[in-house]
Amino acid sequence: MQKGVEGSLSTHRRNPYRWAQCRGDFIMPLARIDVNKDASAELVKVIGDAVYDAMIGTANVPENDHFQVVTRHTSDELIYPTSGYLGIEYSRNIIFIQVTWVAGRSTEVKKKFFAQIANDIATKGKVRKQDIFISLVESTREDWSFGNGEMQYGPK
Repeated sequence: MQKGVEGSLSTHRRNPYRWAQCRGDFIMPLARIDVNKDASAELVKVIGDAVYDAMIGTANVPENDHFQVVTRHTSDELIYPTSGYLGIEYSRNIIFIQVTWVAGRSTEVKKKFFAQIANDIATKGKVRKQDIFISLVESTREDWSFGNGEMQYGPK
């Protein structure tokens, strides 16, 4: 395990946010996943797992910071350029993934994040990489309430 500025991970087990602060990590993701209504439960699990694994593996998100919303849509509710965009041809099996997280990650981290998600979904879910559309929305720590109407990570 890595050591943070103020000690080891074991000393911060009860407060993973504090551990992340010590290491300078960026946390608090929310993933919105939009799929065709015909997507199987297994595929939805593969997608959710791929997003979560990439958050932990490439974006320094602590375990258990796992918030996702999955929405199924009829084919007329998933709109994309049928003639393609930027040389990418899409199908009716397009998957939209939008991740909102705290700003500050490098372009290199974001590239790895996109690639890991696309590779995992393509390999494990048998989905064409062309049909995996990912968007990032960046926010500040003060933009989040995890419950109780409180700004848990804002200034005190």
